[in-house]
Amino acid sequence: MKEILGKCPVCGEKLVVTRLECPQCGTAIEGKFELCKFCYLSKEQRDFLALFIRSRGNIKEMEKVLGLSYPTIRNKLDNLIATLEYKAEETPKIDKKE
Repeated sequence: MKEILGKCPVCGEKLVVTRLECPQCGTAIEGKFELCKFCYLSKEQRDFLALFIRSRGNIKEMEKVLGLSYPTIRNKLDNLIATLEYKAEETPKIDKKE
């Protein structure tokens, strides 16, 4: 099965899904469905994210695997964060109970 596109190859706008179908029983649902934010990532960004998760966010490990410098990895990570519409400088606050 082919991978779904998240953005239009002509104009670059976000695509919507208009039909879902069960391959087992053939049930189909039609309408306008938004894709999840990860579907709008490029293949390169998805591969980078997968490596980030596999390396448990260890940028030093990513440097070794990709053969890239720390600033390059950080730039790719910041780009990924921006594409997912998060703010790179915001750190989630965790309520620590001692």
